[in-house]
Order: sequence, then C-alpha cells, then structure tokens
Amino acid sequence: MPGYKAPLRDMQFTLFEVLGIDKHYAALPGCEEATPDMITAILEEGAKFSERVLAPLNQVGDREGCTFDNGTVTTPTGFKEAYQQYVEGGWPSLAHSPEHGGQGLPESLGLFVNEMTGTANWSWSMYPGLSHGAMNTLEAHGTDEQKHTYLTKLVSGEWTGTMCLTEPHCGTDLGLLRTKAEPQADGSYKISGTKIFISAGEHDMADNIVHIVLARLPDAPAGTKGISLFIVPKFMPTTDGGIGERNAVSCGSIEHKMGIHGNATCVMNFDAATGYLIGPANKGLNCMFTFMNTARLGTALQGLAHAEWAFQNSLPYARERLQMRALNGPAAPEKAADPIIVHPEVRKMLLIQKAFSEGGRALIYFCSTLVDKVKLSTDDAEKKEADELLALLTPIAKAFLTEVGYEAANHGVQIYGGHGFIAEWGMEQNVRDSRISMLYEGTTQIQALDLLGRKVLMTQGETLKRFTKMVHKFCQAEEGNEQLKPYVQELAKLNKEWGELTLQIGMAAMKNRDEVGAASVEYLMYSGYVVLGYLWARMAKVANEALAAGSDEAGFYQAKVATAEFYFKRILPRTRAHVACMQAGAAPIMALDSELFQF
Repeated sequence: MPGYKAPLRDMQFTLFEVLGIDKHYAALPGCEEATPDMITAILEEGAKFSERVLAPLNQVGDREGCTFDNGTVTTPTGFKEAYQQYVEGGWPSLAHSPEHGGQGLPESLGLFVNEMTGTANWSWSMYPGLSHGAMNTLEAHGTDEQKHTYLTKLVSGEWTGTMCLTEPHCGTDLGLLRTKAEPQADGSYKISGTKIFISAGEHDMADNIVHIVLARLPDAPAGTKGISLFIVPKFMPTTDGGIGERNAVSCGSIEHKMGIHGNATCVMNFDAATGYLIGPANKGLNCMFTFMNTARLGTALQGLAHAEWAFQNSLPYARERLQMRALNGPAAPEKAADPIIVHPEVRKMLLIQKAFSEGGRALIYFCSTLVDKVKLSTDDAEKKEADELLALLTPIAKAFLTEVGYEAANHGVQIYGGHGFIAEWGMEQNVRDSRISMLYEGTTQIQALDLLGRKVLMTQGETLKRFTKMVHKFCQAEEGNEQLKPYVQELAKLNKEWGELTLQIGMAAMKNRDEVGAASVEYLMYSGYVVLGYLWARMAKVANEALAAGSDEAGFYQAKVATAEFYFKRILPRTRAHVACMQAGAAPIMALDSELFQF
C-alpha cells in the first residue's frame, strides 16, 4: 500500500551542503535560533507528524471526500483531529513574529516543514496552507488593530484563513469582478457577491475562518485599478478574543472534483457581510499579491510533492514486481522473472521522477532563501537582488515544477502498469490530485505570460540578467573542473542562448504582440530546464567533492552524480524542441481564422 517517508537525508543535503542554510541564517537578523541542531530537530519532528499522522489519512480523504449539508461542511475522518495535533504542536506559529504569538523562526523553515506535510497529504495541507498566505497579507498590510484581532488567532492556528478572488464569470481576469463593498457609518463595509473555487472556504477544523476578499467600492474605477481588499470573518470577533454572531457569509455548495477530495472547494456567498478594508482603497490587487506570491511558491511545492510521492512509491514496486528478463540475460536467475527495475524504460521513468523531485527541492529551497532575504536583510542591495531574482523564479517554479510534477505522477501509474489504474495502490490518486496544480494560482499559460511579458521583457531583460550572471559566474569558476566540464559547457551555451532567444522574441513582439503569447509557455519550460540544470550542476559539484573526500555515504553521493548525468544527457536536451517551437513564431498558431475552427 502507498506510504510516505520524509526524505530527510536529501533535505539536509540540499539545505546544508548545497545552499549552506546555516550560514544563510547566521547572516540574517532575527534568525539566531535557527541553528543546525534546531533545524534538524524541527525537520525530524515534522517528519514524524507527516509520516505517522497525515500520510495514513491521504487515501481516507480521497475516498470519503468532504460532505455538504445545508451550508455545513464536514471534513474526512481524522482530518479535524490531525489539525488539532498540528495546532497543539505549535506548527502554525513556527515562522511568524513573536509579536503576534509566533516562534520567530525564518519563513523558509516553515516551507521545509510544508514540503513534508504536503507530500504526505496534499488535501489536508491546504487547510493550514491557505492560512499562511492570509497571515502574510495581514502582517504586511493590516492595521495594528486588525493584526491584534485576526493575526494572533491565525498564528495560533485557532482560526484558519482563505483568499477569495475568483467569481463565476471571471477567473484570472480579476478586472471583471463584481463583488461590491458598501461603506458603513462605523467604518466597516457590507460585502455582497459570490466567489467560487474557494479552497478551505468552509470546514469543521477550526473555530473561525477569516476570508480575505477582493471587492469593489461604489466609486471605484473600472478594471484592476478599482479593486480593494477586505477581511470578512465567518464569525464576528468579540472584544475578549472570542467569536460572536455569525456573519452573513455562507457556503452555497462544494465542488465535485477530479482530485484533492479531502479539501473543500467552496462556492461562498457574501450577503451584505461585514468586512474591513485592508490597505488603501483601490489598491487591493497590490496587497493581494502578497498572498498570491506566497501561494504560488506553495503551489510549486505541490509539483515537488507529487513527484516525490510518485518516486517513493514507484521505486519499491519496481524492485519487487517481476516481469520478463533483462535484455542482457537474467538479472535474478533464481526467480521466475526479473524485477522491472532492470528494464531501461522503467529506469528512465524512475530517474525522471528522481531528477524532478530532487531538482525541484533545490529550486524551491533556493527560492525560500530569497524570501528570507527580502523579508529580513538589512542590506538594501542584497534585498533588491533577492527580490528581483524571486520575481523571475516564482513563475518558473510554480509552472515548471507543477508541469513536471504531473509528468512524474503519470510515470508512477505507468510503472505500476494495470495496478497503477487501480485506486488501492494510490498512483491514480496522485495523478488526479496533481492535475489542479497547473491551474490554480494562475495557469501555466498565465505564469508564462507573467514571466516573459512582465518579468523579462518589461524590464528589458534586467531581471533575467540577475540569474544568468549567477550561472555565468558558476561556469567561470568551474571551467577547470574536469568532472563538471560537460555540464559547465552545456550550461554556458544554454545561458547565452537564453538571452539571445529573449532578444529575438522581444524584437518580433515589437511588430506583433502575439509573438509573446505564442512563445511564452515554451520560453517558461526552456527556462525551467536551464534553472534545474544549474542546480543539478551545483549538486554534482558537492557530491563529487564528498566522494573525493572519502565520504562513508558513497552510495548517496554516487546516486547524486548519476542523476545529474541523467539530467544533462536525457532531460536537458528537451530544450531543443522548445527552441524550435519558439523560433517558429506566432504564424502557425494564428494563421487559421477563428471562424474556421470546426469539428
């Protein structure tokens, strides 16, 4: 049966050996308590909770789903009790300010724990995950009174949070939203409208739910410039920190979905519900981006989670399942047939899963260190550089990792063969659960437009140069390293080509803006493969050095080197197809008149 084991050794390798997380924390104010011993202890305790409490509930949540009864939502068996354990363990407060009841540890440390809870049980992890974004939004834009009233309860985990953006007639195009906010004499607002696809919008796991809602004031300008942000609690808070009367917000229904059945995806109705403005009027979208950027990195984590889960459950099956003989002769002559891991195509699928999960971990962890620097660094230049790198890498991490995470999940089904199609093995659930990751927080196509259009072309390539300079410096520093020479040569070539492709698309777009849309997804995937190539080269360098030093974990490091070799020889060549598609331009896509699309 499917299970989960936290990959603590690989997490420690990425954190301590590749990224130097202990030095990273030591250089940031307020991170003094994040010592190597503290980090290790937190990871080990997070692993126990994820493996023992959450993982056994993963299939339970899929089978049972959430139930809806006249506005009341009940979560699957064990979900509520697991959340109580999570709160009692102090996990919600881990990476938040002591001023509001948090433990004051770095935000990145919370993300490392989220990887384990998310891989063990993605549906369950979405409940506290949405709260994290609400907390960041309130911390950045709320008033002192709002922080005291709502943030302290969210940090403790007593209350949970949501973000309410999408409406029935509009998804990503938030400029079309219609939800209204009518000012009241007491300074509050009456919020009226319907929001859909609201994850964790209603449930039985916490005493109160704090909705972060986008709405329009009566005199607001049209489009995205006329959107404001509001706090709308399920129950009105009392002066002593308790909960009072029910607010006029209710769950109209829950969606019947392809996957993530254990998480309630709700239609939320706001019927003149009492709300409070967060941040300046008509600047709600700017404030909401605090929430959305947090959520996008969280969704990137979902891509990693499904790749890791697929690999962990595919590997033992491939070692045990007997099927045919190895092409070069029996590998296990004492058995009726050889285990399928001897077959090249099965090994290829396993290595794809391994390369994407471990490479994805390195990318997300690297991004998390940038989050720390943006939030905590006192060096303005360092903060600016981290912010620009994060702006570039966030859409890549979100879209690329969810695309390849879905690929890895599908390979899991394929490795299991017919059993992969059967529910009890868990592989088909992993595929279904992973499919949403390419849709929410902005589809792959929207992320691609954001990357190429806003983050790269609108900055005249300056944001991209922040990263390509890092790659260039690495290649220069390692050009004499014989073990890395093939990787460095390939990286240097791709790094140069990345800039050239950007210029080509930019020049073409000056004549026809559709060139940006036509190239964007290919550009994003190309970018993702190059970014992971850089990180795999760094991991190979560390592994080779450990082997040269005579490490007693030779097997672990040999696997790293072999996976890096596989990545460069069998995955990175995918960039060639993406280049060909980008260079083909918009004409093959746009030539056919829309009226001539027929079936």
